[in-house]
Amino acid sequence: MTRHPLRLGMVGGGEGAFIGAVHRMAAALDGDWRLVAGAFSTDAGRNARTGAQLGLEEARVYDTLDALLAAEQALPADQRIDALAIVTPNHLHARMAIAALEAGFHVFCEKPMAVSVAEAEAIAAAAERSGRRFALAFTYSGYPLIEEARARVARGDLGAIRLVQVEYLQGWLSAPIDNEGNKQAEWRTDPARAGIGGCLGDIGTHAFQLAEHVSGLRAGSVSADLSIHVPGRRLDDDVSALLRFDGGARGTLKASQVAAGEENGLKLRIHGELGGLEWAQMEPNTLTLRWLDRPAEIVRAGGPGLQPSTLPLLRTPSGHPEGYVEAFANLYRGFAAAICGETGSAVPGVADGLRTMKFVEAVVANATSDRKWTSIDPGESE
Repeated sequence: MTRHPLRLGMVGGGEGAFIGAVHRMAAALDGDWRLVAGAFSTDAGRNARTGAQLGLEEARVYDTLDALLAAEQALPADQRIDALAIVTPNHLHARMAIAALEAGFHVFCEKPMAVSVAEAEAIAAAAERSGRRFALAFTYSGYPLIEEARARVARGDLGAIRLVQVEYLQGWLSAPIDNEGNKQAEWRTDPARAGIGGCLGDIGTHAFQLAEHVSGLRAGSVSADLSIHVPGRRLDDDVSALLRFDGGARGTLKASQVAAGEENGLKLRIHGELGGLEWAQMEPNTLTLRWLDRPAEIVRAGGPGLQPSTLPLLRTPSGHPEGYVEAFANLYRGFAAAICGETGSAVPGVADGLRTMKFVEAVVANATSDRKWTSIDPGESE
């Protein structure tokens, strides 16, 4: 792009945080964004050190989000931030997103969108009123071969879809590290900060969004089980769900953070009348296609035969990994293009956020009741 970089502010993501650094790397990768302001931590020392380490002007390292929004609004239009990245625990997303949107800034928010459907709907309303863009960090939809899979399903290569299977297995919460001072684990298992879903909200939402995004189908109802395997933990660390999709397709979703030994085992399989596909996040350059009437195919990132919508997401020659940061950067690049009114890849946003919050609430409602199926869209028949 020939335009000047857009200016980014950030709330959260201070010294010692994981996801804030990933956002900053992703935003910087294409030169579309420049971080110019932040309120990184409620700890004054950590906040100041983070700003200094990132080379920001001291005057634009703010104590609070409210101070950031007020000061940035007062700057000339060619100096103030264009968008705010929200990389805080879940319970802060709604208040911060609504405040930023109402102040006239676009928002790129960590997932899940909020801690309830009501909060997600309030964000959606604020985005509609403000006319500003709202994006969500469903990172895996930014991988090139996820777009390849989505495009092939949409084209009808697999025929009518029958089966959608997604699993996301991690093992990092197998021990009670949330009670042993691990800050990343501590807030994710605290209902006051994470919301009503632990593993469900953290990685179950990723799995659900990916299943709907690639299949092109909406899940209408869910039958689910939530488990807490580590004694004393207050939120689920293991999720199993059956899904009924529109059109008659059936699905399974498994998400766990107590699968000891697993790293980041996100896998997606979709099968139709004519064949199926398989993709795994830990081998992201490969998409496997299997057919009813001919040999299997291996599609590779950067290789021949890719769909036109996949090509803009590729960054390296064939044989070089297209990784997590690059996928994340594809979202930031698409977000910049959308803000500037340019053509770019679609970025997860309000619709994805609402769908995943409805999924979370439906899973919790089903798992805590004696009902066999619960509608993901309340008010619809089950």
